[in-house]
Amino acid sequence: MKRLLATAAAALLATTAGFALAGSAGAAECPSGEFCVWQEANFGGQRANWSGDDGWWESWISDTDSSWANHGISGPGIKDHVRVYESAWQGGSMTICLAPGQEVGYNGAANDRGDSHTWATGC
Repeated sequence: MKRLLATAAAALLATTAGFALAGSAGAAECPSGEFCVWQEANFGGQRANWSGDDGWWESWISDTDSSWANHGISGPGIKDHVRVYESAWQGGSMTICLAPGQEVGYNGAANDRGDSHTWATGC
């Protein structure tokens, strides 16, 4: 009986630990198929997200981007990288480029510089 209880307790502990790991696997809460941007570092503050290109970010997120996540769908020939630009309509310099699945909690060179983005086949 003690062995059965010990086995059951160990199984329950292993299952609970698995759920804890699964919940913390992705740091950024960003819907599948989307590119997300947060106003604060480490995915804090307000979030904007898109499934396509945007040539002119809304005023509340424009030049206030501090963290980024690319949860886009990847595959052969699919535009799955995201390029962020410092000016509207993908003008000016590219501030950051994210590969599929990439999450960036902070990047000093790109911080507070984004105004538009486009999906591309590479960086």
